Amino acid sequence: MNPPATGSSFTDLQKKARLRLIRMHFESNAGHLGGNLSSIDIMLCLYHQTLKLNDVFILSKGHAAGALYTTLWTVGKLTEEDLSTFHKDGTILSGHPPVNRFPEIKFATGSLGHGFSLAAGIAMAKKIKEETGRVFCLTSDGEWNEGSCWEALIFSKHQKLNNLTLIVDANGLQGFGTTKEVANLDSMAEKFKSFNIPVAEINGHDITSITKALEPKNEFNVVIAKTIKGKGVSFMENKMEWHYLPLKDNQYNHALRELS
Repeated sequence: MNPPATGSSFTDLQKKARLRLIRMHFESNAGHLGGNLSSIDIMLCLYHQTLKLNDVFILSKGHAAGALYTTLWTVGKLTEEDLSTFHKDGTILSGHPPVNRFPEIKFATGSLGHGFSLAAGIAMAKKIKEETGRVFCLTSDGEWNEGSCWEALIFSKHQKLNNLTLIVDANGLQGFGTTKEVANLDSMAEKFKSFNIPVAEINGHDITSITKALEPKNEFNVVIAKTIKGKGVSFMENKMEWHYLPLKDNQYNHALRELS
């Protein structure tokens, strides 16, 4: 793991990562920027502050692969040349995470509702084998429309997977509208707490809050990160259409001005 970035150095890291993420998506004419921008701060905190040797991270919301690739670039796991191939013919950096390409990417995710079950399985295997290391899984909030997520939650609590932390990117929007309009789960925190699971509700763009919430708890726990879809680019923020749209030239230049 890289030396922890703090204060102004982390702010610089956030800016650098967002600019590279935006450029990568623009040059590839790829969409899904809104959910990438809502989750990238969480991934930056994980890779620069939290993850240790033998820890595992599973990105269940696979449409945020761009944010994961950009984060891996910031820690030297991917190169500029790698990022330049994103979403293009013959690339290994597909629109959703590829499997068997990088040790940091354990599964090809993006068919929503499966990543948390996979993470729970890894955590259970570590428990059985008495292996060290923690397991982190990042899901979307819309993903909790899927019954498999709730099955994994029940399993994780029942099996006392004390090495597992679930993170929910709660940006309030999904492919067809707000999470309240599509299938209202409010309050997610109270639902998780009803299983006697510790829950932290935090600002998902604040380094101090994220880092503190991800500290070891010695029991299965949930972090609900309140985020903004399209964070950092004014015309994208809290707009459902940026779940899909690629950037036009004028929009890209506008985004660069705001992020620079």
